[in-house]
Amino acid sequence: MGAQWGINRTVAQIHALLFLSPNPLPAEEIAEYLKVARSNVSTSLRELETWGIIRTVSVMGDRRDHFESLRDVWELFRVVLEERKRREFDPTLALLRECVAEAGPSGDSYTKQRLSELLGFFETMGGWFDQVRKLPNAALVKFVKLGDKFFKMIGVDE
Repeated sequence: MGAQWGINRTVAQIHALLFLSPNPLPAEEIAEYLKVARSNVSTSLRELETWGIIRTVSVMGDRRDHFESLRDVWELFRVVLEERKRREFDPTLALLRECVAEAGPSGDSYTKQRLSELLGFFETMGGWFDQVRKLPNAALVKFVKLGDKFFKMIGVDE
């Protein structure tokens, strides 16, 4: 699944292992289990920590750092979406704003219109995302599960 989303294979494997593991794991055991270099595990763990989807925990009686994944799939999904928005969506939005500003009043009107429409779409979707991410997980689950009820509520037939 990670490869489908453009994630490094080892990073995805480590996250899957931690997500499925009932207990936090030290880096040495992760490397041994996945048969990858310890240095690759360290780099991948740092990447996952940067994303905010794993954390370092202490295990009583063991001085090594252990790692665990977020357990709540809704929180995990939310964190990944927020990070992708920050890394991918927000820079694109900033670039579109620059492009529209550079087109100015004397620029090609068709190009400026298309860029303005795209910018409007990105601003609307970004605003919607900012509102939705304020929802507590329980409310978000209810919102998503509305499904067909939502379409009926706004008067749209499938």
